[in-house]
Amino acid sequence: MAGLDCCVCGAPFGRDLGAVPLGPVPEAGPSGCSLCLRRLITRARETRDAALTRSAQQVREDSAAWESVRDHHLARLDAVRRAAEEVAVLAGNEAVPPLQVAWLSISLESARNWIPDTPEPPASVDPEDHPLTNAEMLLDSAVITARGAVADRLAYHLINEVQPDESEMCEELECPEDCSGRHDASHVDCGPDAIFEDLLRHGVTVEEPDPAPLSPQFAALFAPRSEEPTPLFPGLEEQASAALAQLGIDPDDPEVLLSVAAAGLAAEALLNEPLDAIRTAPDGPSAGEVFAQGVDLYRRARKALVAARDGGPERLDAFTAVASDLDLPWAGGSRFTLRAASGPVSDFVRHIDEQTYMTKELMRRQGWRNALLHRAFTAVLKDTHHFGMPDWPAVVDAAMEHLASLDRSSLPPGLTDLRTVETALLQKPDRLGVDALEWLARHALLG
Repeated sequence: MAGLDCCVCGAPFGRDLGAVPLGPVPEAGPSGCSLCLRRLITRARETRDAALTRSAQQVREDSAAWESVRDHHLARLDAVRRAAEEVAVLAGNEAVPPLQVAWLSISLESARNWIPDTPEPPASVDPEDHPLTNAEMLLDSAVITARGAVADRLAYHLINEVQPDESEMCEELECPEDCSGRHDASHVDCGPDAIFEDLLRHGVTVEEPDPAPLSPQFAALFAPRSEEPTPLFPGLEEQASAALAQLGIDPDDPEVLLSVAAAGLAAEALLNEPLDAIRTAPDGPSAGEVFAQGVDLYRRARKALVAARDGGPERLDAFTAVASDLDLPWAGGSRFTLRAASGPVSDFVRHIDEQTYMTKELMRRQGWRNALLHRAFTAVLKDTHHFGMPDWPAVVDAAMEHLASLDRSSLPPGLTDLRTVETALLQKPDRLGVDALEWLARHALLG
């Protein structure tokens, strides 16, 4: 009976409609007509082709995302490898003091330790990635060579030198209070970028890789939040975004907003009444020292804000610890410390704690983006010419134009090489030192 009618459409078989047995054997089981079977086969092929198209598109998307991650990791490996090669060369240069060679080795090890773990490709991408393997092998070889060069240089130096009773490294390495004063490689924590700054002091420039591309999770943090409990500043998103846009600052550009917010947090720490009173005292900081400290705090504020994005508002405490440290000398080679200063130092420390607490609380209640908008608005109100602000390149251009018009012999020693001065002002002004920055501030060239 199963072979009399088509099992798909039910039409009876006859002279005009032939039967096609479907099994399990020709003598038993259902049968179907050729028209129905042709339609079923066509539909199955269309479904298969559509699935193949979707799979190919997914492979292309996964490959593009993986190439971006891989290329950034390769750039980091290559930069640290080239830095290691330069350290090996400098270690054999007798003109470089042994202590500086040791610091180069420490900062190189720190940069090596800060390299993230090797990224894993998605399942749709070929796991055999020879460029990554080769880059890691070349980096390991360069670091081993640098370690050998440093060891050869320092072995004889240590034999002929006497270790001091108390080490001066603890403050730089932020050691715990019970530190014995003796250090080894386990105490390395200079951050990932110190090696490039240290090499620059010796005239060696290693170009740092660009920041990693923003992940979808990071970009999603800039989207407005739909529900916020008890906001500190209702309407902050709309009002601050509109105000910043009118001032030429794109609030929807993540990098611009982060940079301006870091400048605002740094400006809040240094542009306030307690510090104004401290500066007027005879032992207060000069304008150059304040400017150098502002640049250093900007970098620390930027790192703290990024860390707070993933680790929570408490990560801002790292910025507070440095900005309010009583014994830490200020940036740019300054000898000024808050503990040795006259004036309302306790009020200054309390002000920084209060402002940082406000930013942390705003993150908790209204989100990371709103906290950045608030601090960005602080920046445009307090100091539009702060390092890290969009107007800073224009300030540097005006300063360089003024310096170029002066007699070189009348400039301080640190400002005679205009190309070096321009590069430092655009990237790391505190590298010029407080004396040069004081001269620029005294001649109203820093905005």
